[in-house]
Amino acid sequence: MQRIELADAELLYCRAWCPPQEADRWLRELIATLPWSQPSIRLFGRQVKVPREVAWIGDPEARYRYSGLDNQPSPWPPLLAAIRQRLERELGRPFNGVLVNHYRDGQDAMGWHSDDEPELGGDPLVASLSLGATRRFDLRRKGQTRIAHSLELEHGSLLVMGGLTQHHWQHQIARTTRVHAPRVNLTFRQIIASRTDR
Repeated sequence: MQRIELADAELLYCRAWCPPQEADRWLRELIATLPWSQPSIRLFGRQVKVPREVAWIGDPEARYRYSGLDNQPSPWPPLLAAIRQRLERELGRPFNGVLVNHYRDGQDAMGWHSDDEPELGGDPLVASLSLGATRRFDLRRKGQTRIAHSLELEHGSLLVMGGLTQHHWQHQIARTTRVHAPRVNLTFRQIIASRTDR
């Protein structure tokens, strides 16, 4: 794995974590079989649909709240259970949930955010597997507007974010007119405790 040198961050990137033919098969299967939804969130006082499709998969206790949405996990399909097992073996860390985002084309996106919800614990570890179209992943320091680093997340690649990354950095997948193919991104996490009082 390649270490990405950023202050106050622990980022590892593996360009070919999954062989291309296997990644192709995974992409087709996940798009065809996951329980996708396009929920609405409150943004600047109005309800808007998130610009992508999402699915939350996990153990029964892995309830996850983000962007004002309470997510009840769907059970693990065999493919995602197998990928989880491989990641746990290679990274030496447990995962009890995976947030899956389906970017149908370049107009689907993810705004600036940090994966720093209380359920993820003090120093979250997020393992992000990319399948399909290459998309640019931007990072900026919290409190700043300038993009400090960008990375092209390729088909079959794995990005691991750990340590203090979520404390000091935000990331996004911006809209682009250059991409017309779909991308599926799987972000494996460990939910420490469900919080329903927020």
